[in-house]
Amino acid sequence: MQNFIRDIIEADLESGKHTTVVTRFPPEPNGYLHIGHAKAICVDFGLAQAFGGRCHLRMDDTNPDAEDVEYVEAIQRDVRWLGFEWGEPMYFASDYYERLYEHAVHLIRIGKAYVCSLTEDAMREHRGSLTEPGKPSPYRSRSVEENLDLFARMRAGEFAEGAHVVRLRGDMAAANMKLRDPAIYRIKRAPHYRTGDAWCIYPLYDYTHCLSDAFEGITHSICTLEFENNRDLYDWVLAQYEVSDVASPGTVPCRPRQIEFARLNLTYTMMSKRKLLQLVEEKRVQGWDDPRMPTLAGMRRRGFTPESIRAFCDLIGVAKNNSLVDVGKLEFCIRDDLNRRAPRAMCVLDPLEVELVDLPVALSSLAAPSFPAELELDGTRRLPVSERVFVEREDFADPPPARWHRLSPGAVVRLRHLGLVRCEEVERGADGAVQKLRCRYLGADEATAGTKAKGTLHWVSAQDALDIEVRIYDRLFDVEEPESLDQLNPRSLVVISNAKLEPSVAGAVAGASFQFERHGYFCVDPDSSTERLVFNRTVTLRDGWAKEEPRAREHDARPESREATRPEEQTRAPSVADLEGPVRARAEALVSAHGVSEAVAIVLASDATLLDLVEAAFTAGASGKAATLVANLVAGDLRARLSGTRGPLGFGGRELAELGGLVAAGTVTGAVAREVLGRLVEKGGSPADLVRELGATTLGQDALVLLIDEVLAAHPDEVARYRAGKTALLGFFVGQLMRRARGKADAKAAEELLRERLG
Repeated sequence: MQNFIRDIIEADLESGKHTTVVTRFPPEPNGYLHIGHAKAICVDFGLAQAFGGRCHLRMDDTNPDAEDVEYVEAIQRDVRWLGFEWGEPMYFASDYYERLYEHAVHLIRIGKAYVCSLTEDAMREHRGSLTEPGKPSPYRSRSVEENLDLFARMRAGEFAEGAHVVRLRGDMAAANMKLRDPAIYRIKRAPHYRTGDAWCIYPLYDYTHCLSDAFEGITHSICTLEFENNRDLYDWVLAQYEVSDVASPGTVPCRPRQIEFARLNLTYTMMSKRKLLQLVEEKRVQGWDDPRMPTLAGMRRRGFTPESIRAFCDLIGVAKNNSLVDVGKLEFCIRDDLNRRAPRAMCVLDPLEVELVDLPVALSSLAAPSFPAELELDGTRRLPVSERVFVEREDFADPPPARWHRLSPGAVVRLRHLGLVRCEEVERGADGAVQKLRCRYLGADEATAGTKAKGTLHWVSAQDALDIEVRIYDRLFDVEEPESLDQLNPRSLVVISNAKLEPSVAGAVAGASFQFERHGYFCVDPDSSTERLVFNRTVTLRDGWAKEEPRAREHDARPESREATRPEEQTRAPSVADLEGPVRARAEALVSAHGVSEAVAIVLASDATLLDLVEAAFTAGASGKAATLVANLVAGDLRARLSGTRGPLGFGGRELAELGGLVAAGTVTGAVAREVLGRLVEKGGSPADLVRELGATTLGQDALVLLIDEVLAAHPDEVARYRAGKTALLGFFVGQLMRRARGKADAKAAEELLRERLG
């Protein structure tokens, strides 16, 4: 995506100022990275990638009091998880300590630095104000020889902390107070996590950062707006050195350019690393990776994907002015990503037992799709059926309120995928509380049942259900712009210990994501064991904060306080019949002429640019399955990738028709088609050529069998459990296989071969 920084870099390359772009991401290892750092990572690494350059990862480790190897390892882990690599080596400011010391000696020798013995308070008083110039330190006139001697003795450890600092000899009347003789070295008697006790003086940021950039040959030093005032000092320090290939005091390899952009400020989120550390140390959260934290470790544990975070960073773009970004945009990106990758499952959070009467004996299990039809994704799971099922307790009311569309005495509802049932008997305890329902099974559809259902409910077979723990996470703060740790949301975590989950999810590994129908997106927490799975809610199916008062939210997940919302209000998608005028006519034409689903037709009919692309693909020959595939790709993946920014595309209807034809013919899978579409957005070209470039044609049977054997060999315990009767583990094996196939396997063929190999 074009932005003002890219414009600067392009101009530098065109003018010949630089031939290679080198950027850097320089975190201080004093805490875990958060979502704000993710934006900086995407900018720094993304610019290097866009121009075929490189991006350095450098630890700005000059404060021994706060830094630790734990943070270094966490930073590396998070950068890699986001999808970026820095190559070799990884850089550390501490590697430059000797070189930085020698350069400070050089500054003293040329009269640009001196040793000052003022106290910290006295230095502050001497610095002046925005309206008054500062006063020179009485130690500013020390001779070069005296300064060199004092600096050497500082390094040797002769003085106590605070006795002396080294300051630059700037301009005490400068409008930018950063130039009023800033300190560049201080005495600090603290061991360093890398250098131990080798040093008792440490360089300060404004001195270290610009020289580290120069040592590494950084061409464009990208930072956030809070460092805008530091730029004058950055340039001043570098101006004291000659540019040379010789690595010696008084010379630097290059003269980097500092460029500032707006940092990420997110609603309902606190970005201060100091306050995040306070949350951890005061045990207000359960660690840096608490799923409520805005840290990348916490977001990863909660179920956010690196793709969704990169999409979010693309969506908000790079600007020159600070602004407050609605956290709903981040939640939109993870919903959009998980909608296309998270298999569906049914989970009952607050179970109420239902006995099914007249259930056919032969109906012991049924097949259900893992994804909705409009996504054109393969995959099914087996749902066991028994005479006892669980439904949500909130889905029953006696007496029912007005316009109630769930279970009540005499009411008919549909159990999703199973059929229609009528509530005929309510069993209550001594206290009057409902303990059990008896419902008569009426048939698989309304024609068989001879009646219509009021609503659709999810359910789980009681004898086959998995007992799981569900952790309902919400925003950590309940005010839009939190300033205090006392503004924590008291309902940011609700634990449900007796939830019931369909058995197809058995064997899911930590990090695996699912959509629990009607409830939201959830992922497996590392606290899970083979005996009991633990799930974290990543995000609700829709924004529950947007239209409701903070104290009456739909997603307050405690069963006893959930609002009794009608199922169709939670799950019903807009219909073409809801549209009006030309938009409705266009949508109806897409559905009737090309077999496009209503949901996709509504999106396309409401966006002229997308509709033109799809119709151009139809004209170019996309028909039948290829036509619906193209429509789905454009309405889903392409719309998300464009993220509201519509510039000229490097492809058109012909390429989309070709891509749809490749999927329809079985040459590539839907997952590969989405990857190819991404390449088309980036650089255009022919889909067939891109498929060859990626080596991504659909795997044949022989290749699939080899991968299946690898999966079975890697999970002998699960194989034994499957063959002993735990057939619900088939979904686990399919998931493992699809991960190894990296999108190049047909899910239906893979499932059939797995069944054969498992016997």
